[in-house]
Amino acid sequence: MKLSKFKFTLPPSLIAQYPARFRDESRLMVVYRNKGKIEHREFKDLIKYFGKGDVFIMNDTKVFPSRLYGNKEKTGARIEVFLLRELNPELKLWDVLVDPARKIRIGNKLYFGEDDSLVAEVIDNTTSRGRTLRFLFDGPREEFRKTLYSLGYTPLPKYITREAEPDDADRYQTIFAKEEGAVVAPAAGFHFSRELMKRLEIKDCKFEFLTVHSGLGNYREIDVEDLSKHKMDSEQMRISAEVAASVNKAKDNGRKVCAVGSSVMRAIESSVSTDGHLKEYDGWTNKFIFLPYEFSIANCMITNFHTPLSALLMMTATFGGYDLIMEAYRVAIKENYRFCAYGDAMLIL
Repeated sequence: MKLSKFKFTLPPSLIAQYPARFRDESRLMVVYRNKGKIEHREFKDLIKYFGKGDVFIMNDTKVFPSRLYGNKEKTGARIEVFLLRELNPELKLWDVLVDPARKIRIGNKLYFGEDDSLVAEVIDNTTSRGRTLRFLFDGPREEFRKTLYSLGYTPLPKYITREAEPDDADRYQTIFAKEEGAVVAPAAGFHFSRELMKRLEIKDCKFEFLTVHSGLGNYREIDVEDLSKHKMDSEQMRISAEVAASVNKAKDNGRKVCAVGSSVMRAIESSVSTDGHLKEYDGWTNKFIFLPYEFSIANCMITNFHTPLSALLMMTATFGGYDLIMEAYRVAIKENYRFCAYGDAMLIL
């Protein structure tokens, strides 16, 4: 499968800059794999497609305010620092991206806050934009993290061309977010409201939660035409034995097992036993799913509409069928569906 097969023209006006007013009132395109049929609904109509014993697998990762703005010592140049992950809590070492990177070298100090109350020193270059920072802070870890996060902004993706606003702290997060560690939100879960989840529970649907701390790898440009040569960044994930047992029971009983989002799909496909069942797992995954591929766990999927040439689109097309999904995207553009994290949703059955 070639990269160029996933090229299409996405009008910039269809990239959602703000979420729908209410979570469950975004639009929902329903795609039937067996019939090749497409329906247009609202997300709260999801309740019509699921019933007793069906399971939704959700990602309960929590996004932290990982975008900071600091000033370089001496020159005062404004530098964006994007926190990726904490490397060493005791030494307060963080893996980060900096922009503009050409100005930031080992030994430089960066100052954060209006009063320059937090200082970091660059101690290593990791990639062209990657750096390792050591934060200079005297005090307990919780106080340090509180200070760090108070200076941070919600890490909206770059295709959202506005600055983060106070409402984004809530809306760029699922209502069930719990395990802190992601810098990219599991956007397919944005559409679930408390009311909708309660109504699905009344129908005896189950919600099972795993954790995938999504990173920026999904947004990294794929620069090889032969997709088998692309390497995904690793993401930390955890699936409990209880979740695996519940999912396997639904699968064995012929119920719907719905992966809510690409992060969930990648996680469950990274931990499959030889008999096609889900296993407990605590570790990392760099699984890249593209055609041809046979899925083992989920038999339906909820996902948002993705950008051209993206790994997310490739996974969606692998699950839904290349021709059908690319046709669905043509329809989505014609019908003015909203794309990306704050956009509309697709249910693939």
